[in-house]
Amino acid sequence: MDIGVGGGGGRLPIRETLASALRKERRSKPHSKSSGSGSSSSTVPLVMGFLSCLAWLYVAGRLWQDSQNRILLTSLLEKNLNNVPKVLTTDEKLRSLGCNDIARRIVEAEMDLTLAKSQGYLRGNASASSGKKLLAVIGVYTGFGSHLKRNVFRGSWMPTGDALKKLEERGVIIRFVIGRSANRGDSLDRNIDEENRRTKDFLILESHEEATEEVPRKAKFFFSAAVEMWDAEFYVKVDDNINLQIDALIEILESRRGSQGLYMGCMKSGSVITEEGKQWYEPEWWKFGDSKTYFRHASGSLFILSNNLARYINTNSASLATYAHDDTTVGSWMMGVDSTHVDDDRLCCSSSRQEKVCSVV
Repeated sequence: MDIGVGGGGGRLPIRETLASALRKERRSKPHSKSSGSGSSSSTVPLVMGFLSCLAWLYVAGRLWQDSQNRILLTSLLEKNLNNVPKVLTTDEKLRSLGCNDIARRIVEAEMDLTLAKSQGYLRGNASASSGKKLLAVIGVYTGFGSHLKRNVFRGSWMPTGDALKKLEERGVIIRFVIGRSANRGDSLDRNIDEENRRTKDFLILESHEEATEEVPRKAKFFFSAAVEMWDAEFYVKVDDNINLQIDALIEILESRRGSQGLYMGCMKSGSVITEEGKQWYEPEWWKFGDSKTYFRHASGSLFILSNNLARYINTNSASLATYAHDDTTVGSWMMGVDSTHVDDDRLCCSSSRQEKVCSVV
């Protein structure tokens, strides 16, 4: 059934009207799409251009900022390079601190001290005191088991009591020299103390341990104690198996009064014993060279040191090396100083000379 629209002869069928309306709608939709696409496509280039401008401005700003930083850093570097301090040598540093003059004075003081030590001067040097020096201090080495020997000496060449005092008035001191027992205060020490109270003829070395193996070190303690107790021209070491002619020894010493650097005795040398277990074995044998021969030194039975050499031992006792025997030990000390070695055969106690001042018991 066709329904007409409008009136009279101008009516159109409804089906045709709807169909034409649909065709119009279809034609209008593509047109609206194309217009929207056109507007959006024209906006994108503008946005991209704007973003590109922003990116360019950012990059340009960073490049400009970096260039300014480089300029600033370059100027600072140049300024710092101009202000780099000079690398100073040690001498220049010392000079700038004013230390050179002090260093020079220290060197001069050390040289003076070394000279003073070599001449025997030390703290409390008694030689500066007023009054005449003693002629000699004679130290007779003894041990705990030598009581009978000491009594023999006291009854022969060594004066006792008033005679000992008169000898001291002549400027000669004689003392038995002994250390302390390894067990301090035991019967050995008490017996020596008791004997000394009766005879008053001991020099007891409180810091020395009396033992056979310690004899080379005993010289350090003897000469150190002697120079600190008595100011004498000479210091004499004697073994306890020696008889002395006191008057003959005094005559020799009087003729040498005032001597400095005097090392006097029966000079000798000999082979160094390198085989352990043999008599006179020297553990430090390798120090005496390929020839294995001792240097010249005074026999240990009796030798004499002048005042300054004895003081030298006292001053340097802590650094003086010792060997197996006391005679070579003292001889090694004398090798390192300005000493005069005097070989006097009158001091050779085992010789057959008639005029000798000592003899072996």
